[in-house]
Amino acid sequence: MSEETFTATVNLLEGVTVEAESRGHKIIMDEPEKMGGTDEGMNPVELTLCSLGGCLSICASMFAKSCDVELNDFSVELEGDIDLSGFKGADNVDPGFQDVRFTLYIDSDSPEENIKELVELIENRCPVSDSLQRNITIAGDYEIK
Repeated sequence: MSEETFTATVNLLEGVTVEAESRGHKIIMDEPEKMGGTDEGMNPVELTLCSLGGCLSICASMFAKSCDVELNDFSVELEGDIDLSGFKGADNVDPGFQDVRFTLYIDSDSPEENIKELVELIENRCPVSDSLQRNITIAGDYEIK
């Protein structure tokens, strides 16, 4: 088995603005002003969509050669629906995504059968997509400083 552990640290800065760091790379997350933030960065939900799109794109790049696909250009558009009443505490409403949709835009002169093979491989092997689609264990703890 080839298991890899990834790590990240997130610190609340001010209001609802947070700084996330992993492997020395940092990003700022915030909420739009209409949701109480200062709009200094994407919110975690938007970043989740970006993570999925990024992972799908990286998979395309990594698997294209094995499918004999030459990528001239590749992009992903994503959208997801959340019923915010779940976030606000409504009973029987999940606070997370209800649905996520994406479209892969593939510019390639390769045969369509090869492109279809690539798309299937991307969809089957994308770690972020897999994580979002199945139940995974998330365990939390806390310490008082």
